[in-house]
Amino acid sequence: MVDNARAARMAKRIQTIVASAIERKIKDRRLELITVTDTRVTGDLHDATVFYTVRGREIDESPDLNAAAQALHRARGQLRKIVGEELGVRFTPTLSFEIDNVPEASAHMEALLARARARDEELARLKENATPAGDANPYKTDGEE
Repeated sequence: MVDNARAARMAKRIQTIVASAIERKIKDRRLELITVTDTRVTGDLHDATVFYTVRGREIDESPDLNAAAQALHRARGQLRKIVGEELGVRFTPTLSFEIDNVPEASAHMEALLARARARDEELARLKENATPAGDANPYKTDGEE
């Protein structure tokens, strides 16, 4: 029987545990720039997927996604042990890590919306000076031919 509420509570708890463990307990410089954004647990509570983002060291620097993925893969066992100790359930879920693409997707969507707004403003400016094609009153009324 799947208990979605329990899976959601466990996912939030795992997210908190993994984020604090990365920040405080695991000593790997490659993990300093990782932010845990979301966690999803399967209905049987056996597998957990942790979503993360990586920021660059400098403002203009692109993040090193491969190094972050390798560091998380290397620390996966230690993180699972910490999750098991703090979660207190019979079966500790296996952890898998996936890069979170939501920030990039939302930035792309914002760019598309900005382009649409600019096009709407341009069309509004063109509409102000526009005149109808053909007659001013294209409909025939009684008495006219």
